[in-house]
Amino acid sequence: MKLIADFPENYELIDAGGGRKLERWGTVTTIRPEHQAYFGAVLSRKEWSNLADWEFIPKSEGSLQGTWKKLNPKAPDSWLFTTSGLTFHLRITTNKHIGIFPEQQVNWTFLSEKLDSSKRFLNAFAYTGAASVFGRRTGAEVIHCDSIKPMLDWGYQNQVESNLEGIKWVHEDALKFIRREVKRGNKYDIVQLDPPAWGLGAKGEKWKLEELLGTLIGEALQLLTQSGVLILNTYSPKVDVAFIQKITRELKIPNQQVSNSELWFKTTSGKELYYGIVTRIIN
Repeated sequence: MKLIADFPENYELIDAGGGRKLERWGTVTTIRPEHQAYFGAVLSRKEWSNLADWEFIPKSEGSLQGTWKKLNPKAPDSWLFTTSGLTFHLRITTNKHIGIFPEQQVNWTFLSEKLDSSKRFLNAFAYTGAASVFGRRTGAEVIHCDSIKPMLDWGYQNQVESNLEGIKWVHEDALKFIRREVKRGNKYDIVQLDPPAWGLGAKGEKWKLEELLGTLIGEALQLLTQSGVLILNTYSPKVDVAFIQKITRELKIPNQQVSNSELWFKTTSGKELYYGIVTRIIN
């Protein structure tokens, strides 16, 4: 299934091509590398540079690390981005990410519709906590788990800026925390997993998504309440729909309980850009 996502409020994917994408985040526009943008752009390089405030220059091809080049002398290093009535800190960092993944609006909407004050939500690999904030606004009990301490601090800032409180912050490797929650017998109405293609645990443990994914799904499913939902976001060249289907078959999950969607954005200029896979498994 191909899902064309809508832009979040105040965000715009203006153009893409030549291995880059041009995006507007409220009042700030950036140029970032994007390996899925292997086609030609609509706008010229000069038009991109005239529109952009910042451009990320990677250390090497495909690297998340690099430096940001300021194209507009008046461009801020950090700014507030408001969407759907919630406010998030965005900032220039040492990597190409600036604090939010706009394609996740499909999940923010789902969480907003399905959660309420009687529900529990676990957001694992939670990054800066946009989903946690959307979940908490519903009144649900929200547990936010990430192995990188600065990400928890950033998430807490987003909670404060959005005039919310009560999110429970867990600094831990996501899989280890999930396993402990299983042993404790804790249950959740929604569990969201947003693992990177590769990563490090809280103590520097290295892992690759394609090697860990089956275990991760199997453990997380044990946390679901009856009729609970597991949301899985993947963006890796080694994980496609067929790969996920193979895992769910091995875990003996009935096909009718699983939905897999390829997530796409359509740029303002008319191009389509791939943003990974959204999988939902209903218990």
